[in-house]
Amino acid sequence: MADFADYYREIYARGLGGEAPTIPVSIAELELAAIEAMDPKAAGYVCAGAGSEDTMRANREAFAQHRIVPRMLRDVAERDLTTTLLGTTMPAPLLLAPIGVQKILHPDGELAAARAAAALGLPMIASTASAFTLEEIADAGGGGPRWFQLYWPNDKGLLESFVGRAEAAGYGAIVLTVDTFIPGWKSRDLQQAWLPFLEGTGNANYLQDPVFRAALEKTPEDDLGAATGHYLGVLANPSLTWDDLSLLRELTSLPIVVKGIQHAEDAREAAQRGVDGVVVSNHGGRQVDGAIASLDALAPIAEAVGDDLAVLFDSGIRGGADVIKALALGADAVLLGRPYAWGLALEGQAGVETVLKMILAELDLTMALCGYTSPSQLGPDALTGGDPA
Repeated sequence: MADFADYYREIYARGLGGEAPTIPVSIAELELAAIEAMDPKAAGYVCAGAGSEDTMRANREAFAQHRIVPRMLRDVAERDLTTTLLGTTMPAPLLLAPIGVQKILHPDGELAAARAAAALGLPMIASTASAFTLEEIADAGGGGPRWFQLYWPNDKGLLESFVGRAEAAGYGAIVLTVDTFIPGWKSRDLQQAWLPFLEGTGNANYLQDPVFRAALEKTPEDDLGAATGHYLGVLANPSLTWDDLSLLRELTSLPIVVKGIQHAEDAREAAQRGVDGVVVSNHGGRQVDGAIASLDALAPIAEAVGDDLAVLFDSGIRGGADVIKALALGADAVLLGRPYAWGLALEGQAGVETVLKMILAELDLTMALCGYTSPSQLGPDALTGGDPA
């Protein structure tokens, strides 16, 4: 049982020696500092949302609409945030969301994030679109828990290879992202006319895959342009349907989580198709402009599936209080995205660890201040408009 709240004492103790935090504690200031430190193209890519970026704004506004109702005079001296989800035990209900092409933020990219996650025992979800291979990421994370996020290619042999490689590398679940079968309209990226994938960054899992390489006349090292062209040819899969999930189930005994669910009927369909969990997510506002805020979709989905599926959440988490709100509305765990990327941009592995420690400390402290000792105690009654306690 970790006492994450102790991190604030650590900060003050260092302050006695004249040492202030090198990374902004304020999430808003963290974002600004990271943007200033990044290459402008990388900053645009990480911060981009679809269209007018209305969905990104809605994600944050939805959190502001839900208010926590603290309860007093409850014994909260001993708290335990430990959570077990789909066979993976984690010290808190927090995972690192899959973020691709992290090398544009820091030379160590996903390797730094994997090491940071492992240092805290938190699961990292490695993206298919990583700048390092899934095997390299697994090696960097050592014995830490990890899941693999899958973009389903339109090449069956490549799909089988990805899943087999993930199993062999010790990943504990397959997280199938279904909301990115084609790219969203991202004004910032389009204005810069830049995508890292076109330069060979973010497609390491493809370029190093034996099935992918077998389809090339020359190796990617000898002809990156042709390899990139083949990558673009196998990447998109707009014909994917619910019926295809049976193939994925045949390919693996690992838990399958479907990421990108925003409608209760889709969540029910997922349960009927034999998957193990869903991630309520709008891809951080990066796919559909004007879409429903992810948090607004959470409670109806959690109610629709009950105990049939694990329910995870992402899109808009910026602090420990946000985690509490998502858990209260029905999430079993949350995925943290952009904030850890900002830490990566500033200080690599150390930056990611710092951001994670800050989020966990705020989560632990806020739970205590609101009268809770375990994530399992959080329900609608913890928020305004919920059922009375």
